[in-house]
Amino acid sequence: MNFMRTKIFSISGKFALVASAALMATTPSTSQTVSDNSVPQAGLDIPEQLTIFGENDPNVRRATALVNGDIITGTDVDHRLALIVAANGGRVSDEERERLRLQVLRNLIDETLQIQEAEANEITISNGEIEQTFNQVAQQNFKQDINAFDAFLRTKGSSADTLKRQIKGELAWSRLLRRNIQPFINVGDEEVNSIIERLNASKGSTEYRIGEIYMSAAPEAAEQVAVNMRKILDQIRQGGSFVAYARQFSEASTAATGGDLGWVRPAQLPQSLADAAVQMQVGQVVGPIEVPGGFSILYLIDQRQILTADPRNAVLSLKQLSISFPPGTTEAQATSRAAQFATATQNIKGCGAANEVATSIGAQIVDNDQVRLRDLPGPLQSTIAQLQIGQASQPFGSVADGVRVLILCGRDDPQSAAAPSFDQIMSQLENERVNKRAQIYLRDLRRDAIIEYN
Repeated sequence: MNFMRTKIFSISGKFALVASAALMATTPSTSQTVSDNSVPQAGLDIPEQLTIFGENDPNVRRATALVNGDIITGTDVDHRLALIVAANGGRVSDEERERLRLQVLRNLIDETLQIQEAEANEITISNGEIEQTFNQVAQQNFKQDINAFDAFLRTKGSSADTLKRQIKGELAWSRLLRRNIQPFINVGDEEVNSIIERLNASKGSTEYRIGEIYMSAAPEAAEQVAVNMRKILDQIRQGGSFVAYARQFSEASTAATGGDLGWVRPAQLPQSLADAAVQMQVGQVVGPIEVPGGFSILYLIDQRQILTADPRNAVLSLKQLSISFPPGTTEAQATSRAAQFATATQNIKGCGAANEVATSIGAQIVDNDQVRLRDLPGPLQSTIAQLQIGQASQPFGSVADGVRVLILCGRDDPQSAAAPSFDQIMSQLENERVNKRAQIYLRDLRRDAIIEYN
């Protein structure tokens, strides 16, 4: 239910409008006359015939800014951009890199405003808090050992400091909202009870765990925003990290969690997103989808039935038997060895005999207890789900990684799923209302800011 948006980048609309005016000029000069009856006035009383004095093309500016006296340097932008490139394995084109650079600068401006406002309210974030989150990002988003993470970032053209600054901004803004907004949010017991009743009435229907990248779009900038989002979608489909793009560019409150909306039902989503979600397959990414105020890219992380036990939550006890191939093994030799391995393991009669079989064929054996079925790779889930106690899976693997089988030694099936608690639903409703207020808060900070570009 926490899908409200909190970061609306009005700056992007201004850049797009100036760029459009520059492109429509017929000759390069310091005085350009533009006529376009199709541009929405948005209540600003802009004349149809206008003259733009001087050249004001953001594409020729260096990516630096002074925000209420705080400097954002070109190095800051380069290091933040390198984080995105690193999270996508370096698979970012030169054209995409330049487009991302402008978006990074907008993000850094917002981040600076948030940190400044937190400091003005005497909110401090300790180094220990930053380090804890830094370690989590290293392990979860970059799959790096924390001891080598600093060196890894330097090899990618970034630094630990730039990531820690982003973390500081997220923590400071969150704490500011909890202190200045959350205490004034009220949710009634009757609202919570009404949701619980609807959940019980919806038992057995499908809900979805969705990731979202949301970007706002004023009418005059909608086409350009849609183009930018299609480029992001292409990068993700080519192997880019959805989580990394969401953290850096999503304007929703869920950006800090990699765009994860949590478990939602179609009725909780804007209609266009609901229509897309019910047609998606787990693991699929689609977009851009037009929603009120902008566009979204959706990623279907998982789906389940409401208040119904999910078989994939079964807890398994497994034994793994594996063999490896020495360097230089040919495909034919590996196939022959794997066939012998398959014959031996399929004749195993229960986990009690697994150790003896492993010794006879020179296989390594590992016990794996407390493994959730849903945590196994997708192709293995359906295979293991159909095994009876004591049966072995078909062999799987490769010449490089070796071949292995899994033997099912035990299974604890899940009980019926419980509804969210009263307190959990209360917290979700409060978060939604905090996010709405946060959107207004950040908008006002932008309006009052003094921003100079170099």
